[in-house]
Amino acid sequence: MRRAGIWTNYLVNTTPEEMVPLFAKHGWYDLEFSDEHGHMLLARDGDPAAVGDRFRSFAADHHVAFPQGHLWLAADICAADNGATIDALKRWLDLYHALGIRSAVLHPGGNELIKANASGTAIFDARTAALRALTQHVSGRDISIALENIHTPHAKTADDLIPLVDAFNGKNIGICLDTGHLNIVKGDVGVFVRAAGKRLIALHIADNEGATDQHLMPYGRGTVDWTGFMKAIREVGYDRLMNLEIPGESRCPQPVQLMKLDYIRRMMAYLLEEGI
Repeated sequence: MRRAGIWTNYLVNTTPEEMVPLFAKHGWYDLEFSDEHGHMLLARDGDPAAVGDRFRSFAADHHVAFPQGHLWLAADICAADNGATIDALKRWLDLYHALGIRSAVLHPGGNELIKANASGTAIFDARTAALRALTQHVSGRDISIALENIHTPHAKTADDLIPLVDAFNGKNIGICLDTGHLNIVKGDVGVFVRAAGKRLIALHIADNEGATDQHLMPYGRGTVDWTGFMKAIREVGYDRLMNLEIPGESRCPQPVQLMKLDYIRRMMAYLLEEGI
């Protein structure tokens, strides 16, 4: 059964312990753990897995779970000197596994190589080398890296990401579709979802007007084809979190943010039940 979720960045100005009961109070029990809240937990004393266990227990007391999490946003896994980055991401993965996260979203990296006009083959090789270290670290655990499409060369479409996933036979790795990023590069959400198929293990549901990453909710002034999106989602049998990434809707006082959460929850019920 598909469940609606939301990125905890929506309440980015709260601590982890503050945001959990606020979301629960407004009927949001399945969340994507944000990079910002991840940094907060990793700054605490102790082993990341122990920190994650304690916070998972705290969230469970509020009936809140984290099926999905966003790994370190600024990480470029393909940077020339990426050893420290890979080591840091292993700590993130230990934390996220302890939190119960099954899909850990990661940008595929390569910014330095792209700026240096590296070939697509060189970028692919750098990505696979870094991903090999990360997938080996979580081998045998119920957590997978979800590579997110971004609006830079060699990472825009499902066809860009599928070879990376297939290089590992899908073990502990899959794809995250960001509908907003795809809209900026004029991609078709239905084509992306159908091409990804069972490789699709995470979603960033967001809208925009086609030029910048505005992170808007569906059915507003954005131009994503939500009918085509939901038709494809049902066709491929996607059954993980239907996760909103909409910090663009949170630029208002917290009382208004919380009122909007109530409407957004009702809107997502419509998208999931009637959205074709």
